[in-house]
Amino acid sequence: MLSKDSSILIIGAGTWGCSIALELARNGYTDITVLDGEEVPSSIAAGNDVNKIMEEGSQSEEDTDSAYAWNRLHDICTEAWLNDPLYKPFYHRTGYVMAASSDYAYAALLDDIRGHEAEYQQLDSAEGFRRTMPEGVLTGDFKGWRGFSKPTGAGWVFARGAVVAAKQEAEKLGARFITGHRGDVVELLFETAGLQDERIGAGGGRLQGVKTADGTVHTAHTTILANGANADFLLDLKYQLRPTAWTLAHIKMTPEEAKLYKDLPVLFHIEKGFFMEPTADTHELKICDEHPGYINPIYSSGSDNSDKSIKPGNKSIVGSRPFAKQQIPLESEARVRAFLRETMPQLAERPFSFARICWDADTPDRMPLIDWHPSSSESESDPDRRNFLLAVGGSGHCFKTMPAMGRVVREFLEGRVDERTRRAFRWRPETAVDRDWWDVQDRWGADGKVIDFGVVKGWTSIGQ
Repeated sequence: MLSKDSSILIIGAGTWGCSIALELARNGYTDITVLDGEEVPSSIAAGNDVNKIMEEGSQSEEDTDSAYAWNRLHDICTEAWLNDPLYKPFYHRTGYVMAASSDYAYAALLDDIRGHEAEYQQLDSAEGFRRTMPEGVLTGDFKGWRGFSKPTGAGWVFARGAVVAAKQEAEKLGARFITGHRGDVVELLFETAGLQDERIGAGGGRLQGVKTADGTVHTAHTTILANGANADFLLDLKYQLRPTAWTLAHIKMTPEEAKLYKDLPVLFHIEKGFFMEPTADTHELKICDEHPGYINPIYSSGSDNSDKSIKPGNKSIVGSRPFAKQQIPLESEARVRAFLRETMPQLAERPFSFARICWDADTPDRMPLIDWHPSSSESESDPDRRNFLLAVGGSGHCFKTMPAMGRVVREFLEGRVDERTRRAFRWRPETAVDRDWWDVQDRWGADGKVIDFGVVKGWTSIGQ
């Protein structure tokens, strides 16, 4: 049985890993070790960012297990961003402007705010959109735009700052972080060897320990896998995770421009892109082009990754492999500049000061995967044998749920998680049978298609 002095090993020091370490340390657990192959925050992690969108409160009126669990997760994180002394300083409650152009996307917006219409103000003209920000910020023509503004109850979070603060506070409370070569987990060690495929080492039996790149074997009473898009590389997750990448760029603002752009509401066109106010210290304005994501496909044995005849939907795809890059595809740059021409044409041709791709991992239903791994819970009559918990599958939601994830994981560890949450977040490989790796998963933009990094024709050369 887990006790406060039981050893706990967390694989991954990203958004969720740091949240879990902090939650456990705050609640009296005294033997916590966190392993990561990079310094915090990771170069590929979506949480390594200057800002992320945050909306408060429950998000669904439905009474399904998924809606219940998601609303509870969102309520917990809202409370933390508003009131927790560690998280509160990083939340900027500036408001939110959301928009669409096509009839289909606008219908999705209407569905998204159903039940909360009183919180939003309708926008149906260029002048209406321009009035949501100080004069001189939005100067575009907004042709075909329709949407809503939400003056309060939403905004953005300083992502990188929150991750680093959680890590530092967890360390003060006794958690140990081992990063770099010594913290790079390269293998999960199970009691009995299992089948292996070309993607991952898949083990059988109970988890015995983990091996890092320096050859050290780390053991613990309980191990938690929370390394996001890299999780699929370590463990056969039965195609439940699809590492998916997004793109971002920065524009350097002058101090005078930064003053004008301070405290802006988030502007998010679900088909074109979004931006938030510049950073206070470096005056970097982040802009993202909107698209359903990029993947880096891995093919089964006998398929050639370079074979351009392989079409989307081909069943030889068995996964997606993350990689770090501080550039973005030229097609992404073109989408960013097109978005700027519609919103802030005065910035549309300004050079980028920074750009990169960042990764998260999609489950088929975009709900988190938080559960005891089957190898760890072979006997339901002996729950004390469970020693390997999964906490992955951020699916584009992971950052705003950061403060809640630690609490929910602690409930799993302590056997207190409610049944509806357990069912919603369960191990569910049946949802990934014959998975469509090109599924847009209710996302918009970029011609409505997930994009293959393998067919990208060129990249930006910022700083080169």
